[in-house]
Amino acid sequence: MAFDLDTEERAMLAGELERLRIEHRELDARIVALEGEGAAVQLQVQRLKRRKLALKDRIAYVEDRLTPDIIA
Repeated sequence: MAFDLDTEERAMLAGELERLRIEHRELDARIVALEGEGAAVQLQVQRLKRRKLALKDRIAYVEDRLTPDIIA
């Protein structure tokens, strides 16, 4: 699958991967900060956690696209 990508596509995916990883780390920091504030922000924490999980899934997808399939 990764062998089908041209240089431009690989660069685009690598850029997206870096952006996703940064956003994932930022969400993690926001969640940790909000969890200490109590029950009033629990809904916001839940939303951030869902977004973080979606980012993790997208990161895995992009990483899979960038990594060649190796049949052992």
